[in-house]
Amino acid sequence: MKIILVKDVVSLGKEGEVVGVSPGYARNFLFPKGLAIDATSGNLKMLEKKREVSTKKEAEIKAEAEEIAKKLSKKAVRLSVKSGEKGKLYGSITNKDIAESIKSEFDVSLDKRKIELGESIKSVGKYSANIKLHPEVEVQINIEVVSL
Repeated sequence: MKIILVKDVVSLGKEGEVVGVSPGYARNFLFPKGLAIDATSGNLKMLEKKREVSTKKEAEIKAEAEEIAKKLSKKAVRLSVKSGEKGKLYGSITNKDIAESIKSEFDVSLDKRKIELGESIKSVGKYSANIKLHPEVEVQINIEVVSL
């Protein structure tokens, strides 16, 4: 019997896949729990429409991420902080500080968890960080730390 999975099922497959199972398994377990629907022609058309919509949405999200990447790659993020002797900072620069600076300078909201620092920033100088805007879009930004 052919069915369309509505949710991910560990032993069968991922959401939206058309798989073959025994009629008893589908009737007694998958259908009552809402994990699958019968693979009729109407349901297959609905699945195809759903895939088209999700593909379009994914393309829009990726295009937006690429636009943000172009915006961020052109300039350096500048952070002014208090520092002690020889350019040592009181504390360190965190992902949150960088995200806030990007928000104020470029008007781009970023999740601090998407910023990957190669090393901790504890002194005045120039650094770089990677930002994962999308699974396929990553941009490297320059960070300039100056003392007040």
